Amino acid sequence: MTQANLKIAKNTVVTLDYELRLADDEVIDSSTDGEFSFLVGHENVVPGLETQLIGLTTGDVRDIVVSPEEGYGVRDEDKIVVVPREALPEDFEIEIGLPLELEDEAGETSMAFIAGVRGDEVLLDRNHPLASETLRFHVKIGVIRDATKDEIKHGHAHGPHGHHHH
Repeated sequence: MTQANLKIAKNTVVTLDYELRLADDEVIDSSTDGEFSFLVGHENVVPGLETQLIGLTTGDVRDIVVSPEEGYGVRDEDKIVVVPREALPEDFEIEIGLPLELEDEAGETSMAFIAGVRGDEVLLDRNHPLASETLRFHVKIGVIRDATKDEIKHGHAHGPHGHHHH
């Protein structure tokens, strides 16, 4: 099979243009410069988008709706934690919506967002900001190619200029 009529499948690298809208129709994310690419089958995009891309080919244009369960999950109130203000650095400016990287006792990191302040307490929300949102993607498929052995081993696509980790 030539690269020209390759279909999206596990271990292919797909370049696509997309717009992401929520229920209110506002575009909240987009990439229309032909630069966005990812390795299929390695959890690099939300599952609901990936499963609906399988089988598409270069030039295909689709509107894809992804449920919260297949996107960033459903909001879980148990993922909101309250920490004392003094647990944060003294000079730290508390700003609602600001992302924070948390580290647990085992050294594992996770992301949280500042959700609010109550007196001497700060509420941290470990839900993804798009949890419980229905995601509406408009996609146009660009180049599809077989992934290299290195890309499969590393679990992500490498750019046109080789392998870079930031």
